[in-house]
Formats: sequence, C-alpha cells, structure tokens
Amino acid sequence: MAKYIFLTGGVVSSVGKGISAASIGRILKSRSVSVSVQKIDPYLNVDPGTMSPSQHGEVFVTQDGAETDLDLGHYERFIGVELTQASNVTSGQVYSSVIAQERRGDFLGGTIQVVPHVTNEIKKRIRQVAEISGADVVIVEVGGTVGDIEGQPFLEAIRQMRKDEGRDNVLYIHVTFLPYITATNELKTKPTQHSVNELRRIGIQPDVILCRSDKEISEEIKDKISLFCDVDKEAVIPLVTSETIYEVPLLLEEAGLGDFIVNRLKLEAAECNLDNWRNMVAKLKTPKEPVTIGLVGKYVGLQDAYYSVREALCHAALAYDREVRIEWLDSEELDVTSNGKLRQVQGIIVPGGFGYRGIEGMIKAAKFAREKEIPYLGLCLGMQIMVIEFARCVFHTENVNSTEFDADTAYPVIDLLPEQCGIDQKGGTMRLGTYPCHLVPGTKAAQAYSCEVAYERHRHRFEFNNAFRQTLEEAGMTASGLSPDGKLVEIAELKDHPWMVSCQFHPEFKSRLDCPHPLFMGFIGAAKETLTEGAQTSLPIS
Repeated sequence: MAKYIFLTGGVVSSVGKGISAASIGRILKSRSVSVSVQKIDPYLNVDPGTMSPSQHGEVFVTQDGAETDLDLGHYERFIGVELTQASNVTSGQVYSSVIAQERRGDFLGGTIQVVPHVTNEIKKRIRQVAEISGADVVIVEVGGTVGDIEGQPFLEAIRQMRKDEGRDNVLYIHVTFLPYITATNELKTKPTQHSVNELRRIGIQPDVILCRSDKEISEEIKDKISLFCDVDKEAVIPLVTSETIYEVPLLLEEAGLGDFIVNRLKLEAAECNLDNWRNMVAKLKTPKEPVTIGLVGKYVGLQDAYYSVREALCHAALAYDREVRIEWLDSEELDVTSNGKLRQVQGIIVPGGFGYRGIEGMIKAAKFAREKEIPYLGLCLGMQIMVIEFARCVFHTENVNSTEFDADTAYPVIDLLPEQCGIDQKGGTMRLGTYPCHLVPGTKAAQAYSCEVAYERHRHRFEFNNAFRQTLEEAGMTASGLSPDGKLVEIAELKDHPWMVSCQFHPEFKSRLDCPHPLFMGFIGAAKETLTEGAQTSLPIS
C-alpha cells in the first residue's frame, strides 16, 4: 500500500515547491525507498502544451508523450525516474473527465457536485500514480498558493486522503516564505501563520513546515512557528536560499527531514546514502574555468522557458570540470556584426520553439557559427534553423524556409509530415514522446552516443524535407541520425565543421546531474576547445 506526501505552498507563488518535492524524493531514494511524483496544476488548461512559455515557462515532455509542467523536469533530474502522463493533473483534465462521465450517464441522473464527484476524480488520479509506478511513496505537489479559489477542490481532495488512506499513510508538508524586513533587520512569521491558518480552516493541519528564506532562520523563529502553527519544532525545517538547487536535498537531510518522514510514515528504509550526490554538489560549487555558451532564443527574458537546456549545459560542463556561463541572446534583436557577446562565446545553442518571431536572428546565429567554426547545437527548432541557413547558402537564395514560417517558400526544406498536411488544429497534431533514432557510424553524433540506437523525446510538427536531402548531403550536410525506416532525419550535422550538430528531438529532457546527455557532452567538449575571438577560417560555402 502506497503512502502519500502532499506539498502545498503559502504566502507567495514560486516559493520552491517543485525543488522541495524533487529533493524529498531524492532523500527518500537515498534510503532505498521507491518514489514517484505527481504535479497538480489548478489552471483550467488541459495541459501547458498550448500555453506560451512567457506564461508558464518550459513545457516538459515525458517519455510517453505528455506535455507537462516544468516541475516534472525537476522530479526526473533529482530522483532519476521516468514519469508518465499520470504525473501531471490539471483542473482542465479533471473537469473534462467529470463532464464526459455525466454526458455518458455514468452518474445515473444525479446532481454533479464538486464534492464528491470532482474530488473523487482527483483522488482517483492521485492513486493512479501509485498503481502505475508501484512506488512505496507518492509525492504530490499541489500547484498555486493556499487561498487561491481554483485550488480549493484539490485541497479538499487531499484532506479526504488522510481519512481514506489512514493517518499513518499520509503526510502534509507546507512550503512557505519568510519575508525579510530590511528596516527592522528581521524575518517575519506572520504571513506563515496566516497561511497555515487558511490550511487549517480547510481542514488540513500540516505535519511539516518548510520555511523558505533568504536569511538564516534563528531558533527563536522556529520556536515561534512551532507554537503558533501547532507543529513539532523538529518539523519546522529551514530552507535558506542555496548556491545551487542541487544542494537542497543535502540541506533538508541535514535538518532532519528524512528521518522525520521515515518515522512519521513508518517506512522501511535503509540508512541514508547521499555521498555521491554530496560529492557532485561539492564539485559543482568549486570554482572552475568557465565555458561561455550563447543561447539564442525568443524567450530569453524568461529563462524558465529554457530550464532543461540550462540544466543540461550545467551537467555536461560539470563532467568536464568546467562552469557554464550562458549569454542570453534575444534572437529578435541579434545583430552578429555588432553583438560583442556573440563574438565572445565558445559555443552557440539554438533551442526549441514555435512561430516566426525571432527566426531570422536565429538563422544569423547559425550562419555565424558555421562561418566562424564555432561549435553549434540545435535542438528541434534549432535543427530546422541550421538546415534553413545551410540550404540558403547551397541554393544561393534567401527564399529558403520552413512552411511554418513561409507557406509559399520556393525551397521548403522543412515541411509538415505528409499525413498531417491540411491540419490546422494546434492540439493533437505533433510527434510527441519517445522515438528510436539510429545513429550513422562514423559521424559526430554516433561518436557522442557510442551506441547504435538512441531513444529520444520529441515535440514538433515539422520535419526535414527529404526532397532536398540528397542535394544538401552532396553539399556537406550529413543525416547522422535516422528513424528506423530511414525516412525521417533525426540528427543532421556538417561534415567540414569542428562540431555543428542538430537534432529534431529534445535531448535536454533526459540529461541528469550524474548522467549528462551525450549530445551536450559532445557540444561542451568541442566548445571548451574553441578560441573566443571567433577568428577561424570560413567554410567553402558562404
């Protein structure tokens, strides 16, 4: 029988529930307790797939093709699990399911209410994670902030879970924020008290309070929170802002949270072993020679849009005992002739995205990387950008494009899959989830992977147009990764370039701190050898 840990948030949003949930998963896993995780998002969207990154940050794709909240990326990176579509629940999914049941007559003409019908659907989806994963503990993060009207059905559902599952099988953790008042030089606990009171009004008494703060938390403050919020003092856990998010499991373990959870839930657990994690964090915090990467995108003002890319670069750099420094370059404003930042980078990466905005700036960056022999890694859209730029040089015309950006282009080197032509819906028309990629021997991609077949996660509609494949290969572009039938180009690279490799999938989703992704390893390995002056000889095609 699975046990459940529910995380709620108070005082402010973005308080760190996702990292906290992931870190709790890591400290339980370090005790040989099997863990799965679920994120509940109270918004009415069915999933974040059609939401702008400026609204919601990155869309994380699971191995089974679900478009989910970016917090699932934290869970996978910290815990080392592969999650499924069951690990992200939204109000949109819940209400759609309940209404569909009502339309079928499943409720036998009864009046449909939030309690019990909506809350029962929520509880069913929570238990589904335990059934699918077989985990000892399921950690459930409830998105939003306590007091939000849209979150109330979810809080009511998790309140009922303690009665349904038994008191020894459910633990409530409230993640709150202690604001610091500079004028009086003190941390304030009153917002936390109000947040806990709101939870208790709903019927949930937190067992643990994680106190996020930018300042050290004194024993007096812990005593005060313990008294006014009615929790054990040992369950008031300080969580001071750390140098790196990967240090959070160590901080929580040092504060005694791991032992508290094991004892309260009566878990059968081994001794905690975070030695490897501790060594990686120590290495991460040690000053190192930097490698500077230019990330050229259209959402650089909101870096959460590229969260997994940023972390994958960090993982690969750490493996080379380097520190990655990212220059965030807005593709809408990019001018390669005057942009000093671009001229100082050791590698250029163009991440995924949709829509025409900023595309020409990305193409300029790809051209700069090709002509100056700067290592380049293209991710999904970044591969399409590399193909468009190279084809413009080969065909000596600017009228080369993707039909996503120019439906009437004379050279549609990137186009929709034939079976998708004519589809104008934005939902349900993408290639999503894990697909096999066969590596072509002797290529840079094959050298990076050191295997014959890789399995990677996709999220896109448009593909490399095979009508132009032979011409581009003769000009110097190699299709170094292919679908099993050889019809879809999954990885493309330039022959006469130190390292210009792009992929149609999203390798960043599979990178881990203790297991960097091969393509990011190859990219950083090439970048750290690159001169920053950008003065190398251009390629024959220009």
